[in-house]
Amino acid sequence: MSLATEKISLDVEKIRKDFPILKREINGYPLVYFDNAATSQTPQQVIDVIVDYYSNYNANIHRGVHSLSQEATDKYETARRKIQQHFNAANPEEIIFTSGTTHGINLVANGFSALLEAGDEILVSAMEHHSNIVPWQMLCEKTGAVLKVIPMNQEGELIYSSFEELISEKTKVVFLNHVSNALGTINPIKEIIKKAHSVDAAVLIDGAQAAPHIKADVQELDVDFYVVSAHKMCGPTGVGVLYGKKKWLEKLPPYQGGGEMISTVTFEKTTYADLPHKFEAGTPNICGGIAFGAAIDYMNKIGFDKIAAYEKELLDYGTSKLLEIEGMQIYGISRDKTAVISFNIEGLHPYDIGTLVDKMGIAVRTGHHCAQPVMDFYNIPGTIRASFSFYNTKTEIDRFIEAVKKAKAMLS
Repeated sequence: MSLATEKISLDVEKIRKDFPILKREINGYPLVYFDNAATSQTPQQVIDVIVDYYSNYNANIHRGVHSLSQEATDKYETARRKIQQHFNAANPEEIIFTSGTTHGINLVANGFSALLEAGDEILVSAMEHHSNIVPWQMLCEKTGAVLKVIPMNQEGELIYSSFEELISEKTKVVFLNHVSNALGTINPIKEIIKKAHSVDAAVLIDGAQAAPHIKADVQELDVDFYVVSAHKMCGPTGVGVLYGKKKWLEKLPPYQGGGEMISTVTFEKTTYADLPHKFEAGTPNICGGIAFGAAIDYMNKIGFDKIAAYEKELLDYGTSKLLEIEGMQIYGISRDKTAVISFNIEGLHPYDIGTLVDKMGIAVRTGHHCAQPVMDFYNIPGTIRASFSFYNTKTEIDRFIEAVKKAKAMLS
């Protein structure tokens, strides 16, 4: 399908009507929401599912014999299968519901504390979110494993040749993001996974920033673990999934103890439940899981190819318009990136720009974006980050550009 056809087939104005929040005004201006990399907005179709759950079949799952419990269980497990199919996992038990990406990463890192020894090496990329750095540092402190960093260049791309030099028979785990939250860079994860597997290292990919834009096929990637959050994908906060190859999930010990994750319990010994319940202790976010399935349905109905093509239009348009502003510096200029523009204006603090454009109804993110090592690499305190979604428009970008110009004039 041609890009021209993609442009015609995505009815953005119709899509925007699905999102009640886009009708809001902020400080007397129509809301322009360009903070999608932090949290996407939620369509009415998903909101309705949430309301329906609490209105009509709110009950605990798996253990109840009554009708409400069985209905909730069926819908929750149906959502698991939807997510399995979306990411093309081999089995539904390879999909573990979590509270989000951070939970999934911590679950895996905690499990590897039983598998690593002093002197083992683990590799992380230089452009990670803090949630894909700190759990592994904690793991190194527990086990004596050594953390090594794959460097990046000024364009905001990983230096693959350095990765090839770092990886060795000592490497046990490689973990990196599919897409950088701070820069939008799409990393060459398929090549990295293949290289890591050549030394029998496991690979965890943080897919939080990729999942709203890219339909990852975990079997085609041959990835060992892939983690995402629903709230980046038009779903609710407080829920996400960890995909793990069955062979790895069976090796890892449970992350939490409690109800649901057990098979039998006595005061002498406990045996654990089969996958996926082994990693799902306690009452889960039932409504959140069901709503995540609805959000997956919503985005698939639009089509990820159409979403990617349209968001590329927005990225190119926004980039060209911002570069017309004197003193503009964009960070992350990889040719392969998602619809994220991270920038500064010479002599101005990003927080000041962000505060002023908010007064004009425009929501952007400022700061280090929980990626402080990236900011240290560029020797800056932070950036202004505008992140676009398929419900944004070029007209909104025009408003944003004018707001940035006004803010610049006020601060200069």
